[in-house]
Amino acid sequence: MSDTLLPYAVSAAKRARTVVVKVRRRVERMNTVPTLGGGVHPRALLAPVHLSVLGGRTLNVAVPFAGDRAGLAAARLELARGSRRMSVDLTAEPWQDGGLLLTATVPLRHAGYPEGGSRGLVLDSGLWRFSVVTTDTGGRETRSGLAAAPFGNADGPTLANPVSRASGAVFRVVRSVDNRAMLKVSAPAHQAELTGLDLRWDRITVHGRVIAPRHPHGEYAAQIVRRGSAGGLPVRPVWDGDTFSFDVPLDAMIAGQRVQRTWEVQLQAGRTRLRLARRLTHVRHPKQVYRTPYRIVALADGSLARVHAHLTAAGALAVACAAFGTDEDA
Repeated sequence: MSDTLLPYAVSAAKRARTVVVKVRRRVERMNTVPTLGGGVHPRALLAPVHLSVLGGRTLNVAVPFAGDRAGLAAARLELARGSRRMSVDLTAEPWQDGGLLLTATVPLRHAGYPEGGSRGLVLDSGLWRFSVVTTDTGGRETRSGLAAAPFGNADGPTLANPVSRASGAVFRVVRSVDNRAMLKVSAPAHQAELTGLDLRWDRITVHGRVIAPRHPHGEYAAQIVRRGSAGGLPVRPVWDGDTFSFDVPLDAMIAGQRVQRTWEVQLQAGRTRLRLARRLTHVRHPKQVYRTPYRIVALADGSLARVHAHLTAAGALAVACAAFGTDEDA
């Protein structure tokens, strides 16, 4: 490398290192919560080999057991919030150097939004403390907390903390300011979730679901709103519980239009407007992953429409359409 270029290379390396440090600190701040008061904290902290919530709702934990292997009779993982206690048995597995690894894999469910089934821990919103409770052959219990593991960079193709695709609830491992691992549980947001999109030769059918509804389903009105316009075209969804479906009114969307226009789907109940989008996913960039083709659709009057139903960068459903053979927007 030329001596004249060396200072530029050094400066670029310093800038890159600064960016990495800033990102790491931002991730740590996002995943740090205050220390909880009240109660007696466990006397010791165990460093977990693994602690995460996979798929948005499955808790996975692996903790090394430092005591006498022969003296271990039972072990459990306990989650506590106020006076509430939830626990799951830990399984002892052989580990390195003749030690034991205490592991558990358990589904998580939000208390206010049941997802069916009876397995797993049912938790309400708030912060839950982790404890590992071991019992020796003499019946004596030892209680230890879990230390927080380092958080990785918030980059990559998948989200570090995806929502539960069953309920929309969020189960996220965080750290307290005194470096203890905790579980933060959040209720699902009120939203309209895109669950399916049928691209056919004579119509396009949208399937959706209302998450955490605040109104009876019959009070939700659906409309197709043209981007940049305040008005919209009403559609009549067919409801089945909290799920709905409807055909996109392509004939009305392209009537009198000589250029391609883009439309979005909204649900409205009272003053609440919900944009139909794909949010219950682990994918970080849904537009890049859930790709759909252009389609020529034959309308009821015999005319043709060129349609592209797709996801925006934010995951919202957008329908771009024009009469076949007309000019398109740039």
